[in-house]
Amino acid sequence: MPLSVLYIGGTGVISSACVRASLALGHEVHVLHRGTVGGHGAPPGVIEHRGDIRDPESVRRALAGRTFDVVADFIAFVPEHVTTALELFADSGQYVFISSTSAYQKPAAILPIRESTPLRNPYFPYSRDKIACEDLLVREYRATGAPVTIVRPSYTYDRTLFPMDSGWSVVERMREGSPILLPDGGRPLCTLTHAEDFAATFVRLLGDPRTHGESFHITADTAISWRQAFDAVAAAIGASPDYVAVSSEEIAARDGGWGEILLGDRAHSSVFDNGKVRSLVPSHAPGIRFAEGARQIVEWHDRTPSAQVRDRERERLMDELIGRHRGG
Repeated sequence: MPLSVLYIGGTGVISSACVRASLALGHEVHVLHRGTVGGHGAPPGVIEHRGDIRDPESVRRALAGRTFDVVADFIAFVPEHVTTALELFADSGQYVFISSTSAYQKPAAILPIRESTPLRNPYFPYSRDKIACEDLLVREYRATGAPVTIVRPSYTYDRTLFPMDSGWSVVERMREGSPILLPDGGRPLCTLTHAEDFAATFVRLLGDPRTHGESFHITADTAISWRQAFDAVAAAIGASPDYVAVSSEEIAARDGGWGEILLGDRAHSSVFDNGKVRSLVPSHAPGIRFAEGARQIVEWHDRTPSAQVRDRERERLMDELIGRHRGG
């Protein structure tokens, strides 16, 4: 039976892929957004509602009493956001909260990471907030049996998004022959998942009562080193990068925001066991390797001049750190 699914957000990298996958399954797909959709506008067949989830009255006006079989919330980041959503959609069915694999213990004591891996991240406030959201949902499920499901993506990208921190600056510097700062020498392992692969599995969890009170990560099955990820981008543009290794700790000492991301996530190897989600979705078989993903990213950016934005402040910091290591 087709589901009525409301996507809160629905125009981001991950959520827009899920919207398309829901449509392909025959869902009645609704998207709630503020009217600013960026590069991922709603495709034909979507029912759009304009409202701000941070303004509950605007949501009530936009939805006019509608209820849904599933509400998928891609833009809840702190417990207050989750509380508001649970109140707004109390008469709807399954509530799916999009968390993050960065919530897992850093560093993980045992690899591969499973859903039973403890949630603890002392470095990254974003991750701690996601953990607090999850804690709230677990309490709600235990107290009331609310049909809540937690899903944790990991480094999920599409053609519009570089999964490495410095974005388009990396490509331009490679093309110019400028040195490339490689945190920790690119040694940690990462699991880069294409949004289409994530979405194909995600939509199969919707409307399944076996997911209630449960958490799942949805990731690619293979991990590569960050060095290999950078090499894939270099191969896509035919460059031979000049890498300079700098520790995450040294970066964090100069840039606390970048340091939080590194020490709270990317400096630690992330390898995942997808056995749990595959037990419910046997078709889970991510097939887009990052070598192909990197080609898609470069080709799209080369066709989209407005997306070719360099982070000059970040580049100045990289050059400073590189100069220290090379005695410049």
